[in-house]
Amino acid sequence: MEEERIRETISASIGWASDKDTDLLYGSLAQDERFFIFHPDSKSTIHGFEQFKGHVERIFLNDAFRATGFKIKELKVHIADSKNVAWFACLLDDHYEWDGQPGSWIDVRWTGVLEKRNDGWRIVQMHFSKASDD
Repeated sequence: MEEERIRETISASIGWASDKDTDLLYGSLAQDERFFIFHPDSKSTIHGFEQFKGHVERIFLNDAFRATGFKIKELKVHIADSKNVAWFACLLDDHYEWDGQPGSWIDVRWTGVLEKRNDGWRIVQMHFSKASDD
């Protein structure tokens, strides 16, 4: 039951983009200064929810951006003995268009940590990386 709720939260945090449903996105994340993301490039590191929200508005809510699909592969979820912290690892294929030009992340390694807050799971930290031996 809890693992399924965690999987739904992880999926919501990426799947929101198909309809640009920010309520779905923001409901899956910790909305505080502890929220953190490492992206594959060093310029896109996110420190805190407010910085992330600005990133969403500039990039994903931009009319030039359109999500075209995603696939979460080999998702592994582990729940701590305390039952209020979990972590995950998977491979992500994420497809989009920018000004009609297709783009994608293929086999990007995606890891993260979630906390159970107010009876729901919220992502507090994520890390995306690409294998250097491709």
